[in-house]
Amino acid sequence: MQLVSTLTCPACGFAATETMPTDACQFFYDCRGCGTRLKPLAGDCCVFCSYGTVPCPPVQTRGECCGGSTPA
Repeated sequence: MQLVSTLTCPACGFAATETMPTDACQFFYDCRGCGTRLKPLAGDCCVFCSYGTVPCPPVQTRGECCGGSTPA
């Protein structure tokens, strides 16, 4: 399982490498480049599934996220 993902802000293109939590989904992330608050896209469970290079740990291991929904 990979625990590091690079989030890319859709507003400004700033990329930040972050360690993903293994015990919860991260629904919000504040871009360090422009301050935009990122939220999951429709059908995704967390910001890592929407904007990251690697999906969150629950999706990697079970194919579904914390809420039990399968990402689109």
